[in-house]
Amino acid sequence: MTTGELSGGGRPSEDHIVQAPGAVIVLDGVSTVSDEEPRGGWYAEVLGNRVASVLAAGPDADLRLVLEQAIAAIVSEHGLVAGSSPAATVSMVRHGGETIDALVLADTPVIARTVHGKFDPVRDERLAQLVSGRPEYEEYRRWLLAGRGFGAPEHRALLQKLRTHQIRHLNNGAPGGYWVAEAVPEAARHAVVRSWPTADIADILVMTDGVSAGVEEYGLYPTWEDLAQACLTGSPATVVRAIQDAEADDPDGRRWPRYKVSDDKALAFLRFASVDGAVDA
Repeated sequence: MTTGELSGGGRPSEDHIVQAPGAVIVLDGVSTVSDEEPRGGWYAEVLGNRVASVLAAGPDADLRLVLEQAIAAIVSEHGLVAGSSPAATVSMVRHGGETIDALVLADTPVIARTVHGKFDPVRDERLAQLVSGRPEYEEYRRWLLAGRGFGAPEHRALLQKLRTHQIRHLNNGAPGGYWVAEAVPEAARHAVVRSWPTADIADILVMTDGVSAGVEEYGLYPTWEDLAQACLTGSPATVVRAIQDAEADDPDGRRWPRYKVSDDKALAFLRFASVDGAVDA
């Protein structure tokens, strides 16, 4: 496994990659508009370490149960309260001999490539669907497309509108809502899961949305294959740097409307086999 991580700038990254025996956990601490503590980065780090401990104690357990137990332990230990707790998106990949298992909760995708060169994305798109087309989101996009940038007080106010809408649909089973790791252990039961025979998989990309944006929003890597090949011919570290450099060339978000100038980035590349007919770099 190789990895690449970068802070979006200004403070330590809230994205974390945690390794456990036979597994990797990638987490993205949910950013907040305020500077209240504890922050999502703290939660992501603590949760990632707790997930690794639960996995070590039960290496064959259902990944949803692993995550649920980890969230419950943190809620109990730190007295977290639903709706006012820090939060994180989570993805896990576990290699257990003949099988590879994956879990995704919120927008931290896992992208598997088979030995035949086909891609099988594991996505949780409920948050994106909640925001897409909302008046608050379209107003925010117009602000950035007009070149008004990220620095004005109005920018913070627009983000707060979006955040308020999201909070109303967080971890409560509301129609059109979404689930994320926070202070409701039940959220883990709603994660997206997938399993593959190990013999079928060439490699797997596990990333936060600061990296997936390089494919899906910026087009720096037009396809998942391009991103996987960039990890092979270069490294995940060069990939995250290229995405960060592109964001620096669009400092007002005019070309690519987004929530901040540069997001934190974490990318893990797991290599299992060669793709049929391909020559490794």
